Amino acid sequence: MELIAGDIGGTKSWLAWLTGEAEGAMHLRFEKVYASADFVSAEALLRQFIAEAQAASLPDVVVLALPGPLHARRVSLTNLDWTVDADALQVALGIAGVHFINDFQAAAAGVATLTAADLVALNPQPAEPGGVRAITGAGTGLGLAFMLADGHGHYRTFATEGGHVDFAPANPLQTRLLEYLRDEYGHVSWERVVSGSAMNDLYRFCCIEHERPLPDAPADGAALVARADSGEAVAEAALDLFVDLYGAWVGNVALLYRPLGGLYIAGGVSVHLQRRMQSPRFMAAAVAKGRMRSVVEHTPISLITSSRLGVAGALALGQAMSRRLPVAPEHQSITRKTRSST
Repeated sequence: MELIAGDIGGTKSWLAWLTGEAEGAMHLRFEKVYASADFVSAEALLRQFIAEAQAASLPDVVVLALPGPLHARRVSLTNLDWTVDADALQVALGIAGVHFINDFQAAAAGVATLTAADLVALNPQPAEPGGVRAITGAGTGLGLAFMLADGHGHYRTFATEGGHVDFAPANPLQTRLLEYLRDEYGHVSWERVVSGSAMNDLYRFCCIEHERPLPDAPADGAALVARADSGEAVAEAALDLFVDLYGAWVGNVALLYRPLGGLYIAGGVSVHLQRRMQSPRFMAAAVAKGRMRSVVEHTPISLITSSRLGVAGALALGQAMSRRLPVAPEHQSITRKTRSST
């Protein structure tokens, strides 16, 4: 059996090819990370990957983890101008089975592949065996999924579009941020303030707050970290604001799902800001929930440092599908509403 699995993101796409027996051990044939913007479509990306793998035959199965809700095997990606159709891909590439899953479903499945070395405890509390788990994270956008254990302790994963619920400010500064973003976008979701794509808006807002000139070019998270490390006060303020907002969002997830089995934070932004997220500031924002403070305080919260989480989860789900295990139908997105431009 030949399996390609991919974690497709707005910034990068990570693809891996496994070969072997579906019921036995499988081995990595080829793996590569691409800049998503370098390709006009998922088909072009897959053709490039297949060509570079130099395999003697086409894969039997392709499983792609995609940022967006599934509609009849079709996905319009949120932060990348692609619309991907599984049936069309099967025909175009001549591959028998093409399957889509939500990107944070793949991330959730990837949790089972982690080791202790892949995790940093931000709120070290004991996890409840069989307890609800949740995973959220800022990458290009803001993802969220949850996991429920069955009677045998095996976790099923469920996708959401929770990153697009309405943003709620927690103080006067954040209220002014909401007003600033509302003028720019209309509806303001949590993804507008907690994601890689939010960094430039947060920086521009802080420039206004500090009465500094607006930058000529957009600034991403890496640029803000570099500017803050060089002593720029506005960049430091923007990163502090981001950490406050991220902490508040994670606290909301703890209240929504009561994930006593573990609340996991994933995404490239989290890894790059690890030092700041390990600071007391992050958890202070997370637990600032008034009467429900103790709920968050008792939630085990961990930061995932593995950059391979999404593709590892997609590979695990792809292998399960290939073996025709009962888990395959359960990995269906519960979201049925088209993701808006929020």
